[in-house]
Formats: sequence, C-alpha cells, structure tokens
Amino acid sequence: MHTAATVPINDLRTALALLKNTPGQYLETNESVDPHAELAGVYRYIGAGGTVKRPTQLGPAMVFKQIKGHPNAQVAIGVLASRERVALMLGTEANRLGFLLHDAVSKAIAPIVIPQQAAVCQEVKYFASDNDFDLRRLVPAPTNTQEDAGPYITLGLCYASDPETHESDITIHRLCIQDKDTLSMWITPGARHIGAFFEKAERSGNPLPISISIGVDPAISLAACFEPPTTPQGFDELSIAGALRQKPVELVPCLTIKEKAIANAEYVIEGELLPNVRMREDQNTNTGKAMPEFPGYTGPAAPALHVIKVKAVTHRQNPIMQTCIGPSEEHVNLAGIPTEASILGMVEKAMPGRLLNVYAHSAGGGKYMAVLQFKKTVPSDEGRQRQAALLAFSAFSELKHVILVDEDVDPFDSNDVLWALNTRFQGDIDTIFIPGIRCHPLDPSQSPDYNPALRDQGLTCKVIFDCTVPYHLKDKFKRARFMEVDPARFAPTLFSKVVLQP
Repeated sequence: MHTAATVPINDLRTALALLKNTPGQYLETNESVDPHAELAGVYRYIGAGGTVKRPTQLGPAMVFKQIKGHPNAQVAIGVLASRERVALMLGTEANRLGFLLHDAVSKAIAPIVIPQQAAVCQEVKYFASDNDFDLRRLVPAPTNTQEDAGPYITLGLCYASDPETHESDITIHRLCIQDKDTLSMWITPGARHIGAFFEKAERSGNPLPISISIGVDPAISLAACFEPPTTPQGFDELSIAGALRQKPVELVPCLTIKEKAIANAEYVIEGELLPNVRMREDQNTNTGKAMPEFPGYTGPAAPALHVIKVKAVTHRQNPIMQTCIGPSEEHVNLAGIPTEASILGMVEKAMPGRLLNVYAHSAGGGKYMAVLQFKKTVPSDEGRQRQAALLAFSAFSELKHVILVDEDVDPFDSNDVLWALNTRFQGDIDTIFIPGIRCHPLDPSQSPDYNPALRDQGLTCKVIFDCTVPYHLKDKFKRARFMEVDPARFAPTLFSKVVLQP
C-alpha cells in the first residue's frame, strides 16, 4: 500500500514535494510559457488524458516556473490527473479510492478557524481600492484554447454560507476573469449548494460574500466535488477533507468580507456575488465559446452568468497557481472518485456485499458513465444488478450510462469491460432504456435537434448495459484459467513479487 508522505500532506506544496520525490509523477520546466493557450497546449501532450482530443496521454504533474507576464508566480497542472497519483497523495490504492472517500463521509471532521496572523494565504495582500489593482495581473489564470472567453480559474474552491442558517459549503465552479475586479461564475441550475445560498441573498437584495481559494491540499479539491444526496444541503464538504487527513481543515477570516478561506491556500480571492446582476461570458472575445468542458467539447458561452465583484486578492510568497484542462483526466478524478464513493454508499445500504467496485469512466469525464462490478452469489441475486444500476442513477443525477459487469471483470480495464460487452451482452434483452430524464446540460446530444423525442434541452435517455452472466448460466461463462506463477522469477525488472491468486 502507498504511504501518503514522510511529511504529512497539508497543502499544495507538500503534495508537490511528495510527487517530486516519486519517480514518474512530477515534471518541471524553466522554459518560458504563455498562459494564453500555450500552457494547456503543452500539457495536452504531456499528461492531460481524459476526453482531450488525441494525441494525449496520462503523464506526470507539471510545474511551469516561468510564466509570461507573471514573473513571481508558477503554475501547477495535472496534480490529480492520474488515479495512481491521487492514491499516492491519499495513502491508498488506485482501485480503493472510492471506498476511502465513502468512509470519509461518515467520519467527517469539521474545519476550524485560525488567527489571520497564522494564515500563510495572507502573506501578500492587494485590495481592489488600490489604484493599480488588476486581477488579470495578480492571478496567472490560463486559457485552455485560443477561443476561450477569457482566462479561467478552473480549480477555485468557492466557499460561502447560507445567509439564514449560516451553514457553509465549498464547491468548484467555472470562473472567468472579465476585468480588473470582476469574475463571471457558472452555477449549474439546481446542482450546487452555493447557488441555493445566493438565491436567498438575492431575494433579500443582498450580495453573497464568497471566497475563492486556489492551490490547496488535493484532499480538499476531491472533497469539494461531492454532491447531494451524499452531501445534502448544509453539509460542509471540508469535513470530508478533514476525515481524509484525520485533522481539521484550517480556515481563516477574510480581510474584506464576512467569510472564511482556506488558510494555507496559494491564492485567495475575496468578493461578493452581486444580486440582480448578470454578465455575458464572452463579452471580451465574442467567440461564442466558453472553455473546453469535461465531455471533450468547448462549451458555449453563457449569455447571463452570475457576477462576482472582487474586493481583495491575497497570496503566499512566491505563489503557485493551480489549474486543470477541462476535459482532462484531472476532471475525471475530481468528479469521478466522489461519484464512485456515492454509488458505493447507496448500493451498500440497499444490498450489502454485492457491489464490489465502481469506476466512473474517463470516457464520461467522471460524470456520464459508471462501470459497476457486481457479484451474484445466489439465484435470487439475479435482477439485483439492475436495481444497483437504478440506485447509481439516484446517487448521482448526472450519470447517463451504467455498465454492469461480473466479479471476474476488471471495471478499471476498458478492454475487459468491452470483452464483457461482446461476450455477455445481447442488445435486445440486456439494454434498459430510461427516457426523458434530466442530466448534465453540457452533453451536446441532449437536444431536441439531436433527438426530437426530447422535450427540452438537458433531457436524455439514460441506459443500463447489463453485461453480467445470468446466474443460472455462470458455469458456462468461466474464463480460461492459466497456471499461477511468479513472473518476477523470470522478469525481475518488470515485476515485483506477485501475490498468487487461488
């Protein structure tokens, strides 16, 4: 089993230090790079993966140390862009990540607040009231492509509180820098707690204080991606990160707003979501495009997004901006691993011991597709695998396709899953259609233009592909068995000691 680190990870810098000392997990360059499209263009080849246009690959995390226009900053990308790397930073195995996060939900440790003088995120301070204040100069936010609506903060941890109950929540949103003190913010309708907080504030005609922490412990980024029903309204996902690290996340009071931020973040942006104000996302470029999103397509620019008026920017000495490519494996892991945890939890409650593992597949960006490994042990288990698929749709509403496989199929191996699809699946009896269901709005096929049967944009037909063998036929579908040997005897440079399987 991996160990998290000799020195415990508590921020982005300690995470990068671990990766730097792990062969194959880290790369840095002193070559000057333009944050406008070039930086993402480079990492597309180095390690983006996911649904990024080919050629791409899984590769190391990368730190660019010379950023054009930002002489005192660095940019890190791909920190979570492989399951193995995420597992290394969390001290577990790649195929157990869903289980680790599931357990953390039930062992939540609430965050704590520390004094401002102890918070490294406020070592350097800039205020919007300063004459030379300019968000574009202070924060080296890249664009993914030359068509992007503007520089995007893709890994900004947005923290806000319910104006009535004062319960807090943290989520990641699409944030575009629009001018020297303004951000536009995409809030998926009905899918984010902060959206509900803002609706209450807006009804009262009040702004909603919000902090944006950039460059944090990867455990916090993962925890922030949980969604209802696993983390219902009022559940602070920072407490999941606390459980993952077995110590509370430290927050600090902001300087200009009545809100808190992550105390050891690299950057913090303080601001307010303005009531009754909306902004066209591509007002500066008029491209009609926003940025590349997780399905692999560039999302259309939204005509009317929420607006954040920035009050201050603080950061650490020599700050490290953290970013990701929208369709990359980094998004797959950020969205997908919490999804796996949610599905595992819901199915285990309903039918203990039958669901062995879940993989939120890269091809679905961590959201659209899940492979469920299900074990039938008695005749009455037949049909329960399909019930598990229905529970998966309940656990994560943006899931579109579920593939069911048996216990002898590796859900993380696409070739193995496709083998099951080809030898344990008949389309006319093993495909279950659930039409007219609301899904994630970024799927371009979810349109009446594509499918006239859809009554509205964002509706879809969810599908279950049951690639499990009927219980009464299991003896006829046994895989060829090979002699169990220790390959390390014959190829020691390729294999460590192998545990023989029965």
